[in-house]
Amino acid sequence: MKLAALELPGAFLIELEPHLDERGFFARTWCSDEFAAAGLPAQIVQTNLSQTLLRGALRGMHYQRPPSREGKVVRCLKGGIFDVIVDIRPDSPAFLRHLGVELTPLNRNALYIPPGFAHGFQTLEPESEVWYQMTDRYQPGLSGGLRWDDPALGIEWPLKPTTMNERDAAYPDLDRAELECFRGMR
Repeated sequence: MKLAALELPGAFLIELEPHLDERGFFARTWCSDEFAAAGLPAQIVQTNLSQTLLRGALRGMHYQRPPSREGKVVRCLKGGIFDVIVDIRPDSPAFLRHLGVELTPLNRNALYIPPGFAHGFQTLEPESEVWYQMTDRYQPGLSGGLRWDDPALGIEWPLKPTTMNERDAAYPDLDRAELECFRGMR
């Protein structure tokens, strides 16, 4: 696998390096040694799977407040997603900048999302399935989120959202004071 640094500090695109033969291919999707060598968390403590039934459905923009150090490796196993991350670390040179990448079973890429980022995605295909590998356990009391259409973020989603849950739709406008807890996070 190749870890390709993205323009937001600490975020990486994970590209497979398949070994092909007449049967198909074999590829490594995770290596703690390679993550550690890149300065990334080298331990996965939880994995999650989500299925989203409708094309255009939106999940996010979620984050975990400190003391959580939740990083994520996100990969789309079925369907397709437009995956978006926002740097919410106030002392980062990329504070409030976002980027989006398309993750599909065909491109086989994954996205590493470091602690101190908000994350969400929109499904590009019906019945999309997303696999998450987490570097910290989910803690409901530390959950927060940004509004998916907050003008301060300027995220351009590829489709008009068809559905989202009430919590995601109800996140308030950006509150910079709320994000101060991420100061100093690397």
